[in-house]
Amino acid sequence: MTGTTHSASARHGPELLGQIVVLIGGSSGIGFETARRARAEGAEVVLTGRNPDRLTQAASAVGARQTAAFDATDVAALKRFFQELPGSIDHVMVTAGGPHYGPLLEVDSPHLRDALGGHVELGLEVTRNAVGKMRPGGTLIFMGDAGSRRVAPGIGIASAVSAVMPLFVAALALEIAPVRVNAIAPGFVDTPLSAAVLEDRLEGRRAELAERLPIGRVVTPADVAALAVHLMANTALTGATYDIDGGQQLVF
Repeated sequence: MTGTTHSASARHGPELLGQIVVLIGGSSGIGFETARRARAEGAEVVLTGRNPDRLTQAASAVGARQTAAFDATDVAALKRFFQELPGSIDHVMVTAGGPHYGPLLEVDSPHLRDALGGHVELGLEVTRNAVGKMRPGGTLIFMGDAGSRRVAPGIGIASAVSAVMPLFVAALALEIAPVRVNAIAPGFVDTPLSAAVLEDRLEGRRAELAERLPIGRVVTPADVAALAVHLMANTALTGATYDIDGGQQLVF
């Protein structure tokens, strides 16, 4: 196992060979595809998720080194997970949690606090518990939402949340250097979460995006996973938020 995370330019062969990648929310969707991609690049992966059965299936599919079933918003469980991880780790990606939609005036105070603070609070708790185990040059990766960046009726709360993450990531990157911090901000991604949110509108949305997006198709979890692994491998990248929306912001 390597003692440090080396620069991308010095690598030959698998980009994450010998490194340890922790996926918080790695049993499906973007987290699972990132685990698969990281394994293909030589990494060992640790998966967490709330559903033990789904987690076991995901771990078997990618050959995970370790799994842990818990709710990432449970502060005590999150702390215990990192304390019990053996040895050092290189990268942590957080895909747990979901989007918050709705007109601002219809959001009650508890939901508002959860929406605005939930992603930042989870990010801080992960950072506090992970950073002491991370090798210099490794990265924390959080999820934003490019699809909500343009303000529109009915998604006001999501737009507010999307504005917070880039500043949070930039500030955190300065505080915990040389560990790096970045965020990925997708538009629509064809995941089980998208299916659950859109329900019977899913097929229509897929068709609309395939017709209008400049790339001529919808963005998939594998697309996001490729970006995530690049952020892990390229040690010159920190403090930034990277959109991946197939040009969605250009045409909607």
